[in-house]
Amino acid sequence: MIDLKGKNALIFGVANERSIAWGIAKKLKENGANVALNYLNDSIKKRVEPLAEELNSDFIFQLDVSSDEQMSELKNTIASHWKKIDIIVHSLAFAEREDLQNPFIQTSKSGFLKAIEISAFSFVDISNRLNELLSENASLITMTYHGSTQVIPGYNVMGVAKAALESSMKYLAYDLGPKGIRVNAISAGPIRTLAASAVGGFKEKLKNTAERSLLKKNVSQLDVANSALYLASDLSSGVTGEIIYVDSGLSLIGD
Repeated sequence: MIDLKGKNALIFGVANERSIAWGIAKKLKENGANVALNYLNDSIKKRVEPLAEELNSDFIFQLDVSSDEQMSELKNTIASHWKKIDIIVHSLAFAEREDLQNPFIQTSKSGFLKAIEISAFSFVDISNRLNELLSENASLITMTYHGSTQVIPGYNVMGVAKAALESSMKYLAYDLGPKGIRVNAISAGPIRTLAASAVGGFKEKLKNTAERSLLKKNVSQLDVANSALYLASDLSSGVTGEIIYVDSGLSLIGD
């Protein structure tokens, strides 16, 4: 067991029990961390509240990262509960359904900008607004997918957003490194989540991973959570600006 006792972990992106963020939240809590969860709106709050109770989380809070008003209150919201933040898990992503269903060339301007804002810029914005609360040796973790570097049919504008997220992660690692703060990303293989259901051909992607990956299996919430636990802990004290692939080795296979 890795000891995270006394560490405060903010988890962004729990929508339901299938969320990757939920698996990570459980794993961090099991290892002693204090955990807080955000929710987007009242509809998501109804799903998050029972999960927070199950987890015995410290608190939950509303945050829509596209709301300037809510983002401006973020620091005060967290500071009213905790004096410091040791771990941030950013598992937020969004794209308009039509921009995932139509050819990429037809991506709308508003859809493109919204995907970048929520899926990539939000990580930068959250890090900036909470910077003064970050402890020395804090760990920031975001979630990506190898559609950022390879064309994955149906992933479309999300691939572009994830590419922006990965580059942002590296620049954040540069800015925060002098403070001892580590910033990394996990590139997870296909997992059945609410967000994944919007990507065309998702069932085929699961089948493809099981058949073609080095380990001949799909990955689970637990696989990703275990890697997040490593990145959140002092075991990764010398690791920053990296993308950790948790995809059964699928990303190494050429066509």
